[in-house]
Amino acid sequence: MGRRTTYIILFRGVGGATSLPVQPLKAALLADGFEKVATYINTGNVVLVSDRTPKQIIARVAAIALEKFAFSKSIMIVSKTAWKKLIAGNPFPDDEGNKLHAYVLEKHPDREAVEALERKTPGPEQFAIDGIVLYYYPPQGAPESKLFSKIETTLKVAATARNWNTVLKLGQLAEQIDRGAE
Repeated sequence: MGRRTTYIILFRGVGGATSLPVQPLKAALLADGFEKVATYINTGNVVLVSDRTPKQIIARVAAIALEKFAFSKSIMIVSKTAWKKLIAGNPFPDDEGNKLHAYVLEKHPDREAVEALERKTPGPEQFAIDGIVLYYYPPQGAPESKLFSKIETTLKVAATARNWNTVLKLGQLAEQIDRGAE
């Protein structure tokens, strides 16, 4: 087995009518051998420790979500180290944590798709892409945004977004869990 690493798992498409019961999910992951499993709010956020590879973790978490909860949407995985880089790499003001969002993308979007998104971006909304992370800042707030609902379809890449308050909270949770993970 590999080195024990702390990961942040993000389920795509949880919220509103689609729920994923966090306490039963946590119990199922612990029963499957994942360590120090923690969940954060009901929008599909899990922090856990494992010595499996990210690919193995996603496969197992997806199988558990499907078998136990009939949930079968994309799942993104980010190591605690990469999450810290995601936080540090933010190019926008982060004092409005409910407006600023970070999207974790399944893969890097094609240049043409990024250019298409640039053409659709109405000022004052802004975005920046760094690897598989898209930072998105609509100063008027996401509910009033013209671009928010078009990001994933324009980029043609599965993605899941979290507001900056959630990004920071997941980072703190990973740090707390990690203190005993090494």
